[in-house]
Amino acid sequence: MARAIPPCRLSIRLGAAVRLKGLWKLQSPPQVFSPPPEEPAPTPDEKPSRLPQIKFIDPAPDAREERPKITVPVGELQVDEVQILGASDPDTYPIQRKYTSPETLRNWPHLRMRTNLNSTLLRLRSDTIGSLSKIFNQENFIQTHPPIITSADCEGAGEAFKVIGGTRESPFFDTPKFLTVSSQLHLEAMAQAAGNVWTLSPSFRAERSDTNRHLSEFYMLEAEMSFVDDMGEVMDLVQRMTRSLVQDLAQQSSWKELEHARRHPRGPAETRTLEDLDDIAVLERRWNGMLVPEKWPRITYSEAINILEEHIDKFERPPVWGQGLGSEHEKFLAELIGYDKERNAYVPVFVTHYPRDIKAFYMRESAAEHHIKGQIVVDCFDLIAPDIGELAGGSMREHLLHKIITNLRHFSLEASANDPRLKWYVDLRRWGCPPHGGFGIGFDRLLSYLTGVRSIRDLVAFPRLYGRTDC
Repeated sequence: MARAIPPCRLSIRLGAAVRLKGLWKLQSPPQVFSPPPEEPAPTPDEKPSRLPQIKFIDPAPDAREERPKITVPVGELQVDEVQILGASDPDTYPIQRKYTSPETLRNWPHLRMRTNLNSTLLRLRSDTIGSLSKIFNQENFIQTHPPIITSADCEGAGEAFKVIGGTRESPFFDTPKFLTVSSQLHLEAMAQAAGNVWTLSPSFRAERSDTNRHLSEFYMLEAEMSFVDDMGEVMDLVQRMTRSLVQDLAQQSSWKELEHARRHPRGPAETRTLEDLDDIAVLERRWNGMLVPEKWPRITYSEAINILEEHIDKFERPPVWGQGLGSEHEKFLAELIGYDKERNAYVPVFVTHYPRDIKAFYMRESAAEHHIKGQIVVDCFDLIAPDIGELAGGSMREHLLHKIITNLRHFSLEASANDPRLKWYVDLRRWGCPPHGGFGIGFDRLLSYLTGVRSIRDLVAFPRLYGRTDC
C-alpha cells in the first residue's frame, strides 16, 4: 500500500515497517563538532558540568596534532510517498515513545533491537568484529573456527554444559561431550600447524552467577602465538591489539552515531535512555587510557596482595595470598595503579605470576626467582580495568611433555593423560611442540567497557543467563 502525502510532519505508527521515498536535502554547511576547551579533571565525588569530547593521545607528545574535527552531514528527508510494508498496532506494540528501562526492555529481546540505542550497538558490534579481523590480519594471524562441541572442560572447573543427543539406549556420542568453555586447547593444536591463530567464538559456562558481567553464552576473543618464549610478547600483543581497536572504532560511523546521540539526544525519552550508560567523561578516561603509547603497568600477584593489604579496610573480603583476586580487589587496583593524572586517563593494568594452585593445569611454571616462600607461581596474567575488573587473561602454555604430565598429576588429573578426552592435548607435547602462549578476552565485556553499557545483558541481542533464556 502506497500513498502520496501532503507537506506535513509524518507520523508513523509504532512498530510499523515502512519504505519512504523522497528527496534528501543536505544542510549547508554540514555540522562540525570540535573538542571543547580543556577543563580540570573532576574529583571522584564531583560530576562534570558538561559532556567532554573524547580526546585522543598522540604517540609522540612533542608531535601532537589537534584532533580532526568531526563533520556530520545533517539533512532532511522530504517524503513524497510512504509504503506500508508491515502493519503494526500501536496500542499493543510493547515499546512506546517514552522512556523504558533496560530491565523492562529485556522482556522483549526480539523487539528491543529496534530502539535507537540498541540498533546502534548492534552496528557497533559488527564494526568491532570487522576492525578485529583487519587488526589480526595485519599482525599475520590466521582466523580459525574451533569446535563448539568438545570432549573436555578446558578450565577443569566442572561448569560445562553437557550435550545429550539420541536416546539412553542409543546415545548420539559414544563418550560425554560438552559445549565449549574455551577454544584454547584446540587453538593450541592449530597454532602448531599455522603459527599465530585467533578466533571469535561462542563459549558456554554453567555458572549460576547473577551479575551484570556474566552470561551463560558469550563470545570470547582468543589468540595463540607459536614460537614465543617471553610472556611480555603476549602482553604486548594484547595492548597493541586493544589500542588499534580503539583507534579504528573512533572512525566508524556507528561510534560517531553513538557519540553524537549522547551529546544531542532527541527528546526527554532518549535523554533518560542515554543516562543509563556510564557518563561520557568516564568513557573519555577509559579510551584515553587504552591509547597511551607507553607500556601499560605490570605488577605481580604478590605485589598486588601487598598493596591490597595496605588498604584492607576497604574490602568486604580481605585479600589473602594464595586466593584469587575478587572483583572488588581488581577494580581497586585498576583505579589506584592505572590512573594517569596528567592525561586524565585510566590505563589498564596487567597482574602477573599467580600461584599455580589457583590457575589452570596448562600454565607454565615461572622461573624460580618468582616463587614466593617455596610456593610455585606460573607465567600468567590478568588484564584489569576500573569499574569492570578483569578484561583479559593469558599465559604461557606448558610445552614440555614431562611437565604437562606433572601438572596433570598435581591437579589430580593424571588419568587424563591417557583419557581420550585429553590424551590428544598431551600428544601435542609428544611430537614437536614449540614454546607458545596466548590470551582470551571477553568480547561482550570489552564492548561494555568501551561503550559504557553497564550490563552485558544489554549488549547481547538474545542474552542467555541462569534461570532465564527468552526467545
